[in-house]
Amino acid sequence: MSEIRIVRDYQYPVATVWQALTDPGLIPLWTATGAGGRPEGFAPVPGTRFRFVAKPKLGWNGIVNCEVLEAREPVLLRYTWTDDGGGSDTVVSYHLEPVGKGTRFTYEHTGFTGAGGMFMAKMLGRVRRKMLSEGLPAVLADLDADGRLHPGSNLRAKSLAGLPAGATGGCGRPARPAPAARGRGR
Repeated sequence: MSEIRIVRDYQYPVATVWQALTDPGLIPLWTATGAGGRPEGFAPVPGTRFRFVAKPKLGWNGIVNCEVLEAREPVLLRYTWTDDGGGSDTVVSYHLEPVGKGTRFTYEHTGFTGAGGMFMAKMLGRVRRKMLSEGLPAVLADLDADGRLHPGSNLRAKSLAGLPAGATGGCGRPARPAPAARGRGR
């Protein structure tokens, strides 16, 4: 079985890192260094079903279906990860712990099986390392004490061709998903 495990230390408090990792309007800003996925229907609440939507690529429609398995703000988030085209569920975990005045973030993605799983883990691992080494630090550096982007921030989500205007969120404190959007099926 293959897995991805990435550990990064950030000079920001745990609550700030949690905000960047779980705010639906901030997520596409740090995933922009990867496939630019944005969450639809996400809330860090167990049982919430949501999707990551990214720009489609050859052989992939850009959609990953997920369900929150566990959430303990601000230290743990676990959710399933299943390609929209089928395949086995894998599990993504975010573990945050205080280290001095900063945060140690451990990203794990487990459950990849077979040769296809080994290939997927290797490919996704490269993308995740870039997102956590470049994308997330840029977002953290542009957040104010309230977890909002500083006025004039130049951070923007990747354009997701073919998706409705404004679908990737914007600057400032994005709206949380409406309660009716939580827990929807895949």
